[in-house]
Amino acid sequence: MSKTVYLFGSAAPPVLEVDRAVEELQRRGWDVCLGLTPTAAGWLGDRIRELEALTGHPVRSAYKRPGAADAWPRADVILFAPATFHSINAWALGLTDRFVVGVVAEAIGKGIPTVAMPCVNAAYAQHTQLDVSVARLRAMQVEVLYGEGGFVPNPPGERRPYPWQLAFDAVDRVPARD
Repeated sequence: MSKTVYLFGSAAPPVLEVDRAVEELQRRGWDVCLGLTPTAAGWLGDRIRELEALTGHPVRSAYKRPGAADAWPRADVILFAPATFHSINAWALGLTDRFVVGVVAEAIGKGIPTVAMPCVNAAYAQHTQLDVSVARLRAMQVEVLYGEGGFVPNPPGERRPYPWQLAFDAVDRVPARD
């Protein structure tokens, strides 16, 4: 029986590497379902069919219609990476107008283990709401890989390698569900 991870990404540069993230999770034995914010889906628009072929599931960026069947199997864990300043704050505040934010918000109440790794620059990191949101999510049992041992913000405009490995390792540590 395979384990299912929902891999969610928002519009930050590491989302352009999401195919490699999918492949690594699959190599580790995960069935991957990919969800994107609308902007991230736009960035990857010409690659969506390729990503669907890679995962074997539809790539989602919008809520399904009421009564429609689920297109994905049940998640054993959710990984939200990269998670932007907007997505982290919206999630912590319960603002669920975006599909991926709504799913992770609901996952808290459903007890689905969730890992998040932000991707914000140092200018955004100076905004006090980010620390409040990270603390709020951690208080709700979300593993937020931010700061020491996680994502460390870089200066605006500077790109450093995104520490995907930290996120993959955190997903692998989640105990199997019955």
